[in-house]
Amino acid sequence: MAEAERIIGTPDTPDDDHQQTAAAGAAAGAQAAGASGEAGTDGATGRQDPAAHKPGRGRRIAVLFSVAAFAYALDLISKMLVVARLEGRAPIRVVGDLLELHVIRNPGAAFSFGAAFTVIFSLIAAIVIVVIIRLARKLYSFPWAVALGLLLGGALGNLTDRIFRSPGVFEGAVVDFIAPKGFAVFNLADSAIVCGGILIVVLSFYGLDPDGTVHKD
Repeated sequence: MAEAERIIGTPDTPDDDHQQTAAAGAAAGAQAAGASGEAGTDGATGRQDPAAHKPGRGRRIAVLFSVAAFAYALDLISKMLVVARLEGRAPIRVVGDLLELHVIRNPGAAFSFGAAFTVIFSLIAAIVIVVIIRLARKLYSFPWAVALGLLLGGALGNLTDRIFRSPGVFEGAVVDFIAPKGFAVFNLADSAIVCGGILIVVLSFYGLDPDGTVHKD
């Protein structure tokens, strides 16, 4: 009998098969879970985690505030210089008759428009600043960081004038001094706002969102 069992062989028991199958299934599940974690997916739903594929938000935010700080500082320093050295004097020609430095106090919006709505423009600038800061939490695009930084720096520059310059808080007149021939007088903050706005239009035209995704209409 022993000799017959040796020749034929002892069959595997059902319990052994079950244990081997369970072990293999557990190993495969662990490998799948590891692959899912590396790919940035949710193991329960299989949905992709957007943040896993959008690194560098901190760098984009740093770019935004660096651009804003540079634009703001440039605007503030230029206004201090022209007020101290040029205000109350005859315009200075820079490029013949095409460009002059002519200091004026503007109670209106950019490029001297809307002088009767100083307080409203001040509130709008404050709202824009808050919206940009809140939007920074979802920012993953470098071009959008530059565009929003220009807007933020320009808005802060003109809002600083409206708060701290006469005749009063939120009613202060903005210092303008760049005077092209046949055009309104403006300042560097206005230029930053316009450049940031143009860049946003271009980015939107190409379907690039602030979160870094690209969509096609």
